Amino acid sequence: MVDDSRAPEVLVIGRCSVDVYPLQVGVKLEDVATFGKFLGGSATNVAVATARYGHRVTALTGVGDDPFGRFVVAELERFGVDASQVVVNDRFNTPVTFCEIFPPDHFPLYFYRQPTTPDLEIGPGDLPVDLDRYGIVWLTGTGLALEPSRSAHHAVVAAAVNSTKVLDLDYRERFWGDEALPRRAMADVLPHIDVAIGNREECRIATGEADPERAADALLAMGVSMAIVKQGPLGTLVKTAGERAFMPPIPVEVVNGLGAGDAFGGAVCHGLLQGWSPHRIIEFASAAGALATMHIECASIMPTAPEVEALLAAHPEATAGLEVWSRSTPAAPASPTIGSELP
Repeated sequence: MVDDSRAPEVLVIGRCSVDVYPLQVGVKLEDVATFGKFLGGSATNVAVATARYGHRVTALTGVGDDPFGRFVVAELERFGVDASQVVVNDRFNTPVTFCEIFPPDHFPLYFYRQPTTPDLEIGPGDLPVDLDRYGIVWLTGTGLALEPSRSAHHAVVAAAVNSTKVLDLDYRERFWGDEALPRRAMADVLPHIDVAIGNREECRIATGEADPERAADALLAMGVSMAIVKQGPLGTLVKTAGERAFMPPIPVEVVNGLGAGDAFGGAVCHGLLQGWSPHRIIEFASAAGALATMHIECASIMPTAPEVEALLAAHPEATAGLEVWSRSTPAAPASPTIGSELP
């Protein structure tokens, strides 16, 4: 059971799923003989990853009134996450996600989320009344794709005035139509966000900039205080008004890369709560992400702080390659204002 005797530190809002992943690596889905069932979904994975560092985390997501929904709630509680804010929806099923595993870099995902899912049905009325009690509020770009979830996200950024608000850009093409739609949706919330995190494609979608340096500067110009651009096997870039840092990749034997971003996100939350510098945050988060790629499942293998530090100690060459500069020049000018009307 989750210890609720102390005030919570992190509220994570967004999608959950049950991951039904093949236990055979390098096999097409139609030929897989056995599967494992795991807690999944970007937001719930981040919640578990953050809780692994000893933080008090609450998950706000939606599940169906079905066995998979009960599984999600039970797994969150088993991993030390407060599930008291999970909304049970009797109209839609808990989503299920399948994948194929072709290391080192091909992991197709198959989402079963039609016609919609309980997590996208979360509205402003489902939000905790005391949002400002959380040190960090974690939001996702996917949550902006549809109503009423989009309105709930806007209500959060308006109400959590004293919280550090983190937006995982979390772009999934199948949840949107024209890519101009997510760009407009993210432009509406980014001025109210403190930390934005995305891979190169997600940052391009949000800013229109394909180059990581320009994308990070565009995010800063849109209003965020810290922009993190993940570049997979090339490393990770972070920029603030006063610092630019680049962390090279840590070499590991990749089994499944799908949990890396969520492990990275949980480690970012940990670093923010610890008051670390931007370069220390991406150093630690890069190691956490690398550790997560060494397993098939995601949530259940999120690393602990000693495991992350041990990996960093085992690869001093990666830490030695961490590049840090003070920034004396202003961020790039903001992109033209993007309209906010969405379907």
